[in-house]
Amino acid sequence: MSVALYARGGGGGGAKAAAAAARRPVRGRRRAAVVLLLALAYVAGLLVFVLGGGGGRSEAGRAGVTVASLRRRRAPSPPPPGSVYRSHLVFERLWPDIRDDASSASAAASLSSTSWRRSMLMTSHYQNPGELWMPCINRRLIRSELPPSNGYLMIEANGGLNQQRLSICDAVAVASVLNATLVIPAFHFNSVWRDHSKFGDIFDEDHFIEILKEHVRVVKELPADVMVRFNHNISSIPNMRTKAYSSPNHYVQKVLPKLLELGVVRIAPFSNRLAQSVPSNLQALRCFVNYQALRFSEPIRVLAEDMVERMVKRSTLTGGKYVSVHLRFEEDMVAFSCCTYDGGLKEKIEMENARERSWRGKFHRHGRVINPDANRRDGKCPLTPLEVGMMLRGMGFDNTTSLYVASGKIYNAEKYMAPLRQMFPLLATKDTLALPEELAKFEGHSSRLAALDYTVCLPSEVFVTTQGGNFPHFLMGHRRYLFGGNAKTIKPDKRKLVLSFDDPNIRWGRFKRHMQDILHHSDMRGTAYRKPNDSIYTYPMPECMCQQDGMI
Repeated sequence: MSVALYARGGGGGGAKAAAAAARRPVRGRRRAAVVLLLALAYVAGLLVFVLGGGGGRSEAGRAGVTVASLRRRRAPSPPPPGSVYRSHLVFERLWPDIRDDASSASAAASLSSTSWRRSMLMTSHYQNPGELWMPCINRRLIRSELPPSNGYLMIEANGGLNQQRLSICDAVAVASVLNATLVIPAFHFNSVWRDHSKFGDIFDEDHFIEILKEHVRVVKELPADVMVRFNHNISSIPNMRTKAYSSPNHYVQKVLPKLLELGVVRIAPFSNRLAQSVPSNLQALRCFVNYQALRFSEPIRVLAEDMVERMVKRSTLTGGKYVSVHLRFEEDMVAFSCCTYDGGLKEKIEMENARERSWRGKFHRHGRVINPDANRRDGKCPLTPLEVGMMLRGMGFDNTTSLYVASGKIYNAEKYMAPLRQMFPLLATKDTLALPEELAKFEGHSSRLAALDYTVCLPSEVFVTTQGGNFPHFLMGHRRYLFGGNAKTIKPDKRKLVLSFDDPNIRWGRFKRHMQDILHHSDMRGTAYRKPNDSIYTYPMPECMCQQDGMI
């Protein structure tokens, strides 16, 4: 009956039950969807936290492992080897070994017939069997009676001592090409060198004119009648601006017509305004000017020769022979290099001020990138006095070696020179070789002071160059010219050198091996011949020197 009743009269309740039963799966699906959405939202939030670094402490705790691993992944990598100045740390570790090494070598030398020092300084480094070269400029110069002059050539030499020297030699060659009378060159006042010296303050004018008289006419100043035509104003004379490394043919085509028209031309500035490769007679003329016509003025010559004598007397332990070092660690050089050392914020401020003083705005131009780490790795940073000392001690020069240091005013000298003096107590500079009253007339004149350094470095047994520039390039060429084509020069590969100074835990034996490898590599480049784009002032062979039987 219940079934019948249900069938007949219980239809409403049954329908509701059926509908409810039908709705239950839908609600289940909705709840599952909500749960799924909540789960997805949680995962998404967690990902945002992990990738974005946000979130509260509780979430950070839940994702601690993941965050820590990401932080480890994002930590800055150590700088590449050689990027950072650590030489002072290396010195602190190695100094006891350096000191003890010299003591043990000295003791060993006293027990042997041949001094340990003799292998470094007391055996001539100028010998080069089978390749002895001699100056032979006169063979290469074409001599003939000078034709009437086409007019006067005026040039303005800029830069320091040896850049001025380069300009003078090139000016004589250009005057020869133009058949012009050269007016003694004017010197441009440079904001870095700050030297008001004139030609006659540095070089012997009368000697210069006399030596060149068979090759090029030279006068001290323009004649009065020429000056009148230009209202006694040099700036009224047309300036024939010339591109760097112009060929002799350029001067014939572009400058000569103006010279013939006006009787006088000037070229300012004139640094590097003649090509490296020119006919052999012009190369010989360049050498003739550099090595014979240009000699320092008498005050410089007299004091410099006395300084050489004093240096020889100080070097009795090594038979009168000494090492000279061109140390480019002046404030302007350190600033220009954009390298960083161990002076911290104080050094950074000083270098920034120095750059602005001498090169206003140059280092802040749009697109300019300064990367001290890359500069050091690329070997572009000036060596500190400490690095020079450690390098030489590693190469085998002991504390009895007489060292002459050629330089301007060393940056932070009290700090940086102390370790070098510690390693080489027989160290001399122009300030210690000359009396204060002897140097007084040269103070404030960087080119004249550089001339003193140049003269003392020239006859040294070994010359060490620590940075590029005209001083070492001219000196290397001059020494090759004087000493049979091969004079001992140490020109270290600084890209390799900085790697040895990078590890504060390096051992002395390993450091020495690295230095001796660098020395060997430098020695292999002793005798060198000029390639087409090289400077005749650095490589006088073969245009200005001959093998074996050459004669001046």
